[in-house]
Amino acid sequence: MKTSVFLDHNATTPFHPELHGHVTEWLKVWGNASSIYGSGRSAKRLLRESRNGLSKALGVSPLELILNSGGSESNNLAIKGWWYSQSRDPLKSKIITSNVEHPSVAEALGWLEKNEGAEVVRIPVCRESKWDYKGYLAALDQSVGFVSIMMAQNETGFLFPIEDIVKEAHKVGAVVHSDCVQALGKIPFDLKSINLDMASFSSHKVYALKGAGALYVKKGTEINSLITGGGQERQRRAGTENLLSLASFNWAVEKRLGEEPFSSVIRDNFENNIRKSIDGLRVTGESEKRLPNTSHLMIDGIDGESLLMALDLKGFEVSTGAACSSGRPEPSQILLNMGYSKKEAQSSLRLSFGRCTTQEHIDSFSKTLIELVERLRGLSQ
Repeated sequence: MKTSVFLDHNATTPFHPELHGHVTEWLKVWGNASSIYGSGRSAKRLLRESRNGLSKALGVSPLELILNSGGSESNNLAIKGWWYSQSRDPLKSKIITSNVEHPSVAEALGWLEKNEGAEVVRIPVCRESKWDYKGYLAALDQSVGFVSIMMAQNETGFLFPIEDIVKEAHKVGAVVHSDCVQALGKIPFDLKSINLDMASFSSHKVYALKGAGALYVKKGTEINSLITGGGQERQRRAGTENLLSLASFNWAVEKRLGEEPFSSVIRDNFENNIRKSIDGLRVTGESEKRLPNTSHLMIDGIDGESLLMALDLKGFEVSTGAACSSGRPEPSQILLNMGYSKKEAQSSLRLSFGRCTTQEHIDSFSKTLIELVERLRGLSQ
């Protein structure tokens, strides 16, 4: 297989090269952490080390983390766990979210709306990543019990003003959850100073093994377990722990948080350079605060799927921001929610750089992109 240049780090990340040697050692710890004999104690020790390391890196108490399988489980546990908590005030059933959340948040809230009678208010992020913050403030009242708004949008890279969101929500007594999966390791933040009540994280976005995640639940915030059975995670998430992935998650988070985030200067230079050579190219939300590694483009007269396949043949792995259903390319629902037309959404291309991305990679990609856009436009004439 030829070596490809991977430029889709918001989708997942390659395993950190140094991780391989550690995995070999962790594989020797095969016991069940709930068992009291030797192999179980070894497993429990590794689990404790992983929890303590993650909590230290995130600046929270070890007992404030619920370890689980990833971002989707964390988001569902936060949302549905809050809804079914015994102490939840029935008069505070309104939930506020945005219209650009990850499907694990959007669909969990949609399920509560359809099956449990929750009132869900979706504050729009419009074209060019303009969020209706005034609409958010207007929606806050004493009936709001829960707010779930992501820290960083995974397709466009848009950064929500999460600290202000939390501050205003707490004035009406609402619990605030944020999907922080895309933010971890890319931008600095402090959960305690932001004062979030819950936050979701995932291992495979930070160069660790897949299958591990964590939900931060601030002390005093009550949620119900969605998975019943054993008493793991202080009876908040039943199931034998995925030690290997959790250990890799801890290792990667500790290492990643000590690194400088990917420079937005490099991204901005890339965008400025290709704009000079490609007419009709737009950068989504370029005037707003964005993840420093993320560049979301729309290119007039180009089908994103065709461009993606052509780039793949040239050795570049990127994303269109679109999902495929039954083999048929569909435009990104996020972009449609933002007010873009189907045609505009299908012209999109998302690049998300990572720790292994070099300037040579970016220069080579830029040259190839310019050539392919010119060729594809010529074919369509």
